[in-house]
Amino acid sequence: MYRFSNTVIGFLNLFTLLASIPIIGAGLWMAKSSTTCESFLQTPLLILGFVILIISLAGFIGACFNVVWALWVYLLVMMLIIAALMGLTIFGFAVTSQGGGHEIAGRVYREYRLEDYSPWLRNRVKDPQYWNTIRSCLLNSKTCGKIALWTPLDYLNNDMTPVQSGCCKPPTSCNYEMTTMVAQNPDCYRWNNAPTVLCYECDSCKAGVLESVRRDWHKLSVLNIVMLLLLIGIYSIGCCAFQNTKRAETDYPYGQNRMSKVRPRWDYYWWRWWHDKKEQLY
Repeated sequence: MYRFSNTVIGFLNLFTLLASIPIIGAGLWMAKSSTTCESFLQTPLLILGFVILIISLAGFIGACFNVVWALWVYLLVMMLIIAALMGLTIFGFAVTSQGGGHEIAGRVYREYRLEDYSPWLRNRVKDPQYWNTIRSCLLNSKTCGKIALWTPLDYLNNDMTPVQSGCCKPPTSCNYEMTTMVAQNPDCYRWNNAPTVLCYECDSCKAGVLESVRRDWHKLSVLNIVMLLLLIGIYSIGCCAFQNTKRAETDYPYGQNRMSKVRPRWDYYWWRWWHDKKEQLY
C-alpha cells in the first residue's frame, strides 16, 4: 500500500504531461496566425504549456522511478504554483468587484461607464499601446458587423454584448438632432459612422471591454478556486510519494523501526536505583 501514492502521482502527471502537448500546439498555432487577438494570447499559452510539461515530467519520473531530486523539484514548483494561483485568485476578485453596467429605460441592453471599474483596469485600457492592440482585435473580430443592419426596433428589443453596447453605437443619451448647443457625453462627439471608427475611441467602448474582462475574470477566478483545491490535494499526495521515495533509498523496509538508540525517560535512573535498593534489602 505504501506505493499507492507514487502510483497516483505517476498517473496524474502522465495525464497532465499529455494535456500540455495541445496547449503548446495551440500557442504555436497562434504565433503563426495573423489575427491580433490570437497573437496576444500566444505567450501565456506557451509559458503555461511548457511549465506543465516540465513539472509533469519531473513528477512522473520522480514517482515512478524513485528519483528523489525530481520529486523535490516537483513539490517545490507545485508549491510556487499554488501560491501564485492563490494570489491571482485574490487579485482577480479584488479588481473585478466593481462594474456591472447601468440599465437604460426602454432598452434590453445595458451601458457601461469607465469610472465604474477599478483603477488598475482603467489604467490598463488607457495605455495607448495596450488599447491599440485591443482595438485591432475588435476590428478583426467583426463584432460590430453583426448589428450593422439592425433597425431601430431591433435596438429596442434585442440585447447586446458589453463590447457591442460600448463600441458599436453612440451612448443612448446622445442627441444629434438638437439645433442648440447643449453639453453632452464626450463620447457623443467621438462617434463616427465609418466602420473603422464607430465608437472605438469612446470611454464607453473601453468600459464595455472591461465589462467583458470582468465577467471572464470572474468565471476564471471561480475555476481557479477549484483548481487550487485540486492542486493542494495533488501536492499532499506528492508529499507522501516523496517520503516513500526517500524511504526506498534506505536499507530499511517500510514500517521498520530505524532508531539505533533510545534515550531513557527522566525517571528511569531513579526507578532503577529504587529497584536495585529493594533487591538488596530482600
